[in-house]
Amino acid sequence: MNISYKWLKEYVDFTLTPQEVCDALTSTGLEVDALEEVQSIKGGLKGLYVGKVLTCEMHPNSDHLHVTTVDLGREEPSQIVCGAPNVAAGQKVIVADLGCVLYDGDKEFVIKKSKLRGVDSCGMICAEDEIGIGTSHAGIIVLPEDAVVGTPAAEYYNLESDWLIEVDITANRADALSHWGVARDLYAWLKQNGYETSLHRPTDETFAIDNNNLPIDVEIENTEACKRYACVSVTDCEVKESPDWLKNKLTTVGLRPINNIVDITNYVMMAYGQPLHTFDADMVKGHKIVVKTMPEGTPFVTLDGEEHKLSDRDLAICNAEDPMCIAGVFGGKGSGTYETTRNVVLESAYFHPTWIRKSARRHGLSTDASFRFERGIDPNGVIYALKQAAILCKELAGGKVSMEIKDVYPEPMKNAVVELEYSYVHSLVGKDIPVETIKNICESLEMKVLGETAEALELEIPAYRVDVQRPCDVVEDILRIYGYNNVEIPTQLKSSLVIKADEDRKHKLQNLVSEQLVGQGFNEILNNSLTKGAYYEAQDGLVKIMNPLSSDLNVMRQTLLYGGLESIAHNVNRRNANLRFFEFGNVYFFDPEKANDENPMLAYKEENMMGIWVTGKRVEGSWAHPNEDSTYYELSAHVQNILQRIGMKQGLMVQKKSENPVFAAGLLIENRAGKKLMEMGILSKKTLKQFDLQQPVYFAELNWTQLMKATKKNEVLYTEISKHPAVSRDLALLVDKSVEFAQIEQIARQTEKKLLKNVELFDVYEGKNLPEGKKSYAVNFILQDTEKTMNDKQIEAVMNKIIANLKKQLNAELR
Repeated sequence: MNISYKWLKEYVDFTLTPQEVCDALTSTGLEVDALEEVQSIKGGLKGLYVGKVLTCEMHPNSDHLHVTTVDLGREEPSQIVCGAPNVAAGQKVIVADLGCVLYDGDKEFVIKKSKLRGVDSCGMICAEDEIGIGTSHAGIIVLPEDAVVGTPAAEYYNLESDWLIEVDITANRADALSHWGVARDLYAWLKQNGYETSLHRPTDETFAIDNNNLPIDVEIENTEACKRYACVSVTDCEVKESPDWLKNKLTTVGLRPINNIVDITNYVMMAYGQPLHTFDADMVKGHKIVVKTMPEGTPFVTLDGEEHKLSDRDLAICNAEDPMCIAGVFGGKGSGTYETTRNVVLESAYFHPTWIRKSARRHGLSTDASFRFERGIDPNGVIYALKQAAILCKELAGGKVSMEIKDVYPEPMKNAVVELEYSYVHSLVGKDIPVETIKNICESLEMKVLGETAEALELEIPAYRVDVQRPCDVVEDILRIYGYNNVEIPTQLKSSLVIKADEDRKHKLQNLVSEQLVGQGFNEILNNSLTKGAYYEAQDGLVKIMNPLSSDLNVMRQTLLYGGLESIAHNVNRRNANLRFFEFGNVYFFDPEKANDENPMLAYKEENMMGIWVTGKRVEGSWAHPNEDSTYYELSAHVQNILQRIGMKQGLMVQKKSENPVFAAGLLIENRAGKKLMEMGILSKKTLKQFDLQQPVYFAELNWTQLMKATKKNEVLYTEISKHPAVSRDLALLVDKSVEFAQIEQIARQTEKKLLKNVELFDVYEGKNLPEGKKSYAVNFILQDTEKTMNDKQIEAVMNKIIANLKKQLNAELR
């Protein structure tokens, strides 16, 4: 929200500097993001002074230049060569001194000492257009005789800079989306901090009805979506350019002036927070306005020429025949204000925030009006804003108010009433604030005291404070005006002792694994839990957002994969292609079969996951090592290190081939009960194509929730390093091409659980001298007995057992 410093001073009296105003607003919760000086004339007339031409003679080498001496109030006059035809001795003029910067549109030039046809010139005598105070270039500016020599031009022309205060308004503070709203908070702060101040705004008592030549009837059919609707007609308006004061106010806060009628409605909105709309009265067929919904699919063309299909949940402002406007969002083509418009109808209304928000999202339209309506405006400010707009239409467009204000308000909205106990305030703030201070702050925030006891206040909350409905909301308001910095830091620390639980263990292991990966060159990423539904082929199990911000954020993620690929694409597009990412985050699922009205949450499931992405070069640009691409085995090694770090035992895992279509080739690891623990592999080209990625990406996703359950009972035990040597045996196995190493490892570990310590694949061969449909695996087995040295008989017995089971289950043969 852009706030003009000078405009703000029209509503609240203060002597604070712009920076002090920013500090005050920030302390009240209206955080100021930026403060910028706004000059009505570019450059602020710096370096320009009032001077007096002492002498004026013809230039010896020119028939149109003059050599002048000009008194600028200094010890020595300045010699200036001037080409203006009207320059003469004795004149008071505006002079650009040496170093002064003058502007011509976006171009600028600096006044320097120079020679014009052989004569020194130390400045420039200026015309109107050269300094930005006018458009004339017929000659230099000649000032009255009473102009004081040496006066800065900015002081002579009473030029004052304004300051633009950019306030970050949180979604709950709709009341601060105007200068009047910000002024109310500043007023409360000034009172609390002992400043002399007052709060005031223009009276509406000057509003008067001139005739009843253009009465407009109003009917509200949908009273849920439209709580209040008021309008007034103004005839004989002259649509023209707005006066400078109005244009300056709008441009200062970032709005483009259009014409006096439209500018008036924008001015009232920025001043008082009430969005208005102006209809060409000739377009209001039947002199009647009907507020209703239209049938599904009704075509409607907005002011920008775009056609929209109205939903039966879009509130429309209609005349007797057709829709003229999507209520609170956008006007319709032909119903606005144009140069040919003479009679207008001013609309001021209160629409239900939810209806406006959904309509704006549905049609992809976001306007200043919808921004305010969807957050909630002041229903009691509708008529005041309408009167101010009508008064300005009379003043700036010469119009006449031609009807009584039509105000349809079927069920007046009641103000919230809050019972505030002083003890509750003290406990929540952490400090005993004097009762009188609490009461004064509440009253300065326009909360009406309905009743008062020694223990509590009964407060009526103004309707524009949509965010204040409970005692805790009132306490928050009191504290932001009282000042968070005025609440001292306590000298005691109160705490309660708790026993470590599963959540603590989960976070501890997350930190350990994170440190391990960072030490190995990884970067942690954090992505949005909201993602694009188009990423997922199966839509039934998605948790869908009811009112998505956009189609790119319309579902809750079911995997961390796509967020990581977005991050990779972002980096690759910026020539950072060698990436190691990891992320911890939740994923979400919906099971339609479990959905029921009694327990709607039963159908939803949330799990904590860990994602790992590896892509690009493992080594690049090293003098000690040739360039080397990342591989699946690098990813696999990182995953195995993680599993080992958290204490996941090999025997608890079952390996299978992944059927997930996101992988070109992948591995699925489950527990013995068949629940997925993790999945990893090489992403398919189809998956990468969605993100315009050409380089291979290796991805692993670990179900952290299931891994924590699987390792919950693990104990860290001390075991001595065995004194007895391990034994290594190699087998060359001839197996079918469909057989995977994971199957060999699983059978071996099931065959010998005590003595078999490790199984590794060190070679794969497919080609000549092998039967068709076969391949050769070279597998290394490590055997060790921690209690004694193994003899040949024991070793052979174990190996024969493994070979026999491999032959039986996989039809494997020894080469």
